[in-house]
Amino acid sequence: MHQGIMKAWLESSHLNGANSTYVEEMYEAYQEDPESVSADWRAVFDNLPPVNGASSDVPEAAHSKIRDYFRSLATEGRHKGAARVSDPEVDAKQVKVLQLINAYRFRGHQNANLDPLELWKRDKVAELDPAFHGLTAEDMQREFNTGSFDHGGETMKLADLLNSLKATYCGSIGAEYMHITDTEEKRWIQHRLEPTLGKASYDQKVKHRILEGLNAAEGMEKYLGAKFPGAKRFSLEGGDTLVPMLREIIYRAGDAGTKEIVIGMAHRGRLNVLVNILGKRPAELFDEFAGKHHDNLGSGDVKYHQGFSSDFETPGGNVHLALAFNPSHLEIVNPVVMGSVRARQDRRGCTDGLQVMPITIHGDSAITGQGIVQETFNMSQTRAYKVGGSIRIVVNNQVGFTTSNHQDVRSTEYSTDIAKMVQAPIFHVNADDPEAVAFIAQLAVDFRNTFKRDILIDLVCYRRHGHNEADEPSATQPLMYSKIKKHPTTRKIYADNLINQQSISAEEVTAMVNDYRDALDKGDCVVKEWRPMTLHTVDWTPYLNREWDEVYDATVPLEHLKELASKISDVPEGFKLQSRVEKIYSDRKSMAAGEKLLDWGAAETLAYATILELRKRVRISGQDSGRGTFFHRHSVLHNQNDGTTYLPLRNVADKQGPFDINDSVLSEASVLAFEYGYATAEPEGLGIWEAQFGDFANCAQVVIDQFLSSGEQKWGRLCGLTMLLPHGYEGQGPEHSSARLERFLQLCANHNMQVCVPSTPAQVYHMLRRQVVRPMRRPLVVMSPKSLLRHPLAVSSLEELAEGTFQNVIAEVDSLDPTKVDRVVFCSGKVYYELLERRRKENIDNVAIIRIEQLYPFPHEELAKVLADYQHVKDFVWCQEEPQNQGAWYCSQHHFWTAIPKGAQLSYAGREASAAPACGYPELHTHQQESLIISALNLK
Repeated sequence: MHQGIMKAWLESSHLNGANSTYVEEMYEAYQEDPESVSADWRAVFDNLPPVNGASSDVPEAAHSKIRDYFRSLATEGRHKGAARVSDPEVDAKQVKVLQLINAYRFRGHQNANLDPLELWKRDKVAELDPAFHGLTAEDMQREFNTGSFDHGGETMKLADLLNSLKATYCGSIGAEYMHITDTEEKRWIQHRLEPTLGKASYDQKVKHRILEGLNAAEGMEKYLGAKFPGAKRFSLEGGDTLVPMLREIIYRAGDAGTKEIVIGMAHRGRLNVLVNILGKRPAELFDEFAGKHHDNLGSGDVKYHQGFSSDFETPGGNVHLALAFNPSHLEIVNPVVMGSVRARQDRRGCTDGLQVMPITIHGDSAITGQGIVQETFNMSQTRAYKVGGSIRIVVNNQVGFTTSNHQDVRSTEYSTDIAKMVQAPIFHVNADDPEAVAFIAQLAVDFRNTFKRDILIDLVCYRRHGHNEADEPSATQPLMYSKIKKHPTTRKIYADNLINQQSISAEEVTAMVNDYRDALDKGDCVVKEWRPMTLHTVDWTPYLNREWDEVYDATVPLEHLKELASKISDVPEGFKLQSRVEKIYSDRKSMAAGEKLLDWGAAETLAYATILELRKRVRISGQDSGRGTFFHRHSVLHNQNDGTTYLPLRNVADKQGPFDINDSVLSEASVLAFEYGYATAEPEGLGIWEAQFGDFANCAQVVIDQFLSSGEQKWGRLCGLTMLLPHGYEGQGPEHSSARLERFLQLCANHNMQVCVPSTPAQVYHMLRRQVVRPMRRPLVVMSPKSLLRHPLAVSSLEELAEGTFQNVIAEVDSLDPTKVDRVVFCSGKVYYELLERRRKENIDNVAIIRIEQLYPFPHEELAKVLADYQHVKDFVWCQEEPQNQGAWYCSQHHFWTAIPKGAQLSYAGREASAAPACGYPELHTHQQESLIISALNLK
């Protein structure tokens, strides 16, 4: 702070003269912890002049020096006539008044009127009592400076100030924002709350709109309850204000220029949102309740998991709405929504988040109980996953599943306390005050758009029925549900208020109820703002109803491949590489010139280059993706002199697709869910999630089970996401060996995804290109190699890339006489090279080795062609590194039996069944590996 400004501020605040003791105490607190004092004081102390010539960053200074400095400012001001002569008693009181204001900003929410049922038993906050600060009844009529309190002018009578503070911070809104360290954000919130005392002033049009939303929310639930008694619908009743809240958010966002909103929510109120916000036809919903089924819709899903899309008209323009499909794992949809939003923003070229906004709706127990929420908060400001902030709404019905005692479901005062980890502002609001809810909804949109950060709305409400409509809540919550039975609905409360205000007549209220019910009877859309979709910018039509074996052309001429390979091996002049990286790039130049065969990293990178050249996006996320966990990729180069970076794949062509490669946060579930959401909103490019080790996918199992493997079958959602899962038994122990191939194969059905185990650089090149060039979008699961990245036999020529295609099955490569072969070994992955090297070493010529590179969908036709020369063989073996109860053996052997000739036998060569994926002792690992090689090759 400039010295002159600081001086004026001190004088106008009456903090000179008699208050030197207070200043000293404040300075002492600042020295111990700068965050313990207000931002104003912190700015003052941060800018104190050096003492005795010391550096200004020296934190310690004598208190007498500080006191003398403040006194000199005050004396100088008085000599110039800038300040009155202070009254010590008044000045001391003035300090206490400012402390009182601060207390309401910090803790007013703890005495706010938030619970519609008035069941919360909350202790009075002592700091909110003027007496706590030494202010007496005699002080109430005195005028005091109000500091930065933004209401009523620079001075107010203490009584008026106290009433204003109570109205602002202890009414229907409980504002938590003083945990934020950014002064601008705090001041912004104060300027929105304090001038209006935390209340909005709405005209009749907006009040009618709010009432219409409440009427729709209540009318929908009552209608379903009467038409389908006892059916599960996870009613919104008690939290009805969610509907007008969402409407106000959409209207406000439309005014600000938002074009798309993606919503994620769990069960509670979902049917209401589908019908009353997104405009799903009630007739369609009623058919679902009646159990009608369409054969072409796969397995389908329950009503309260369904998604929907539509356009919503606002005065600022139409807004495209998308409600994400959601399984029963309640909070896992949040990163999916964020990924979908990021994809839409990237496609629009939106870098500030304004054009596409996420809204996530949480339960009060779920938001604090499920770790994916913390993961998503942690991602919210990172480069790879930021979306310009999200609006998070907690439908806080004060009870989780069966418990209303928050001590059973969390360890914090509020369920929203988790948001403080990212310093998000939190607004608790009484759901029975719809205008307060609308006010905070609008504030939330403005804050998000201004600061590009998350904001939480804690909609404190209740649940009129049990967890579902078949539940009897009074069995466990007798007092709460006794109160609920007597409590009028929010619609009734608000309608009566409007009637008393003469904003609407009782007849109009009755007509609104009847009109809405008539609209439900007709079964047509009940959202007047609904419009046919025109704003959705992705066309999935080219990818619908595509088959696995559809012919496609993915060839790239050899000479052009050489040019691309050379281009992505170039490094700017003067850019100093680390020595090992320099060797890799030197080798890649030789590979581009045809002087060396391509290794894994070179072929993989070349695949990306060819995709980018098609102007398609390549997006890769993983914990070591830029470098590659096993030091093979190096798509992000680091200058050893100045730390700058260079990405060759961003310099493929003058006009190319975007290349995004991100070293992700140290999370699996949230990152994979984000990338799934991204891929469902961006079908044209290549999206990859790479695990640091394949078995880390365990932490993302919910995403794999509920979205990747079944999303198309349940919801008709296509997704072309690729998962690279390092897999291979290298003696690194149980947690660094297996990507749990068996789990993915168990999930395979209905051609829902691909599971591949490529064994050559050419194979990975064609596999990745196929995922983009082939017009089919389904997940690709890759058992990715570790030691093969640098294996001397795992190399390919440029010709194999230019002229070949992905081979689902690779036949015997050595020139064996098929008539001499009496054993055929099937295998996948790294073990192939160990079998090959041992066979060559032992000069075995009667055992053929066939690689199955795609385990699902199983390549029956290709394998039949390869086996044509071995119809006389009776001895077939499946060889794997994994234990017998894992890997492909149990899940795929029926395919092997189908493939081998009639009368032939199939046996197993591999590790014995084991509870652990692999052993941790190197000696035991080596022994097991040797045993399975001997068994497969029939060595004695």
